[in-house]
Amino acid sequence: MNFNSKSYLSSVFVIIFLSLVSMQPAYADQTPGFGTIIVEDIKYEATAPSRWDSQDKKDIGLAALAVAGTAIFIDRPVRDFMRRQTPDNAFLNNIQNFGQNWAPGVMGGFYVAGLVAGNDKSVYVAEDLVTASMISATINQTLKVSVNRYRPRDNKLSDNYQGYTGLNNNSSFPSGHTTEAFTLASVIASSYDDPWVAYGVYSVAGMVGIARMYLDAHWASDVVASAFIGTWVGKGIVSHNNSLRSNKKNSVSIIPDVAPGYTGVRIVGKF
Repeated sequence: MNFNSKSYLSSVFVIIFLSLVSMQPAYADQTPGFGTIIVEDIKYEATAPSRWDSQDKKDIGLAALAVAGTAIFIDRPVRDFMRRQTPDNAFLNNIQNFGQNWAPGVMGGFYVAGLVAGNDKSVYVAEDLVTASMISATINQTLKVSVNRYRPRDNKLSDNYQGYTGLNNNSSFPSGHTTEAFTLASVIASSYDDPWVAYGVYSVAGMVGIARMYLDAHWASDVVASAFIGTWVGKGIVSHNNSLRSNKKNSVSIIPDVAPGYTGVRIVGKF
């Protein structure tokens, strides 16, 4: 039987997504459903430029300069260095999976742990991981199609960009694995206050980026851009969703109350 890793990955992601959509949280009357979260997150990210202040614009400008500077001065030396390393490094070959094959497992792990332990926060992290991954992947693929940069292994110059030539998932810029890894890392790090959590998840994400350069799949500037995208999306989603979940609107519900020898209504308020 042939095993298609991309098909398996898609199936696992769909299972997690549908499970979250159909899930009834323990405090459903106090928090928005996952479908609402998805819609609100897409609207939030799509309209983000309209909310940028001077500091946001400065940060984005600095990020763009960092990517451009890396492309001009660092791409080629880093690739030359990576090609001198020992081939078939098992650790790097495996750790890149956190940016693809193992990512649904991370999401599912938080979701299942939350259900088993009755931990709402863990379920919320799973929700944030799924929505942030969807949005960052959309941004990533849009840039891939628009820029259409040759990969290092194509043995073209690092500044060889074809521009839009149709759908092409083989474009080098940016790195899908690295974007996903930093999306996961930023969501998890933003959800927990313990410093070791941030150190751990960002270290793994960084190793994913190194692995992609080691495997001659991406230039250093691809990885830098991906790290910015994943971190920006992940942090923004967590912050936005925390606000959504804490914004409990006042409401009054009238519920029929029927018992032997008694018929009436109950008035339930949420304030």
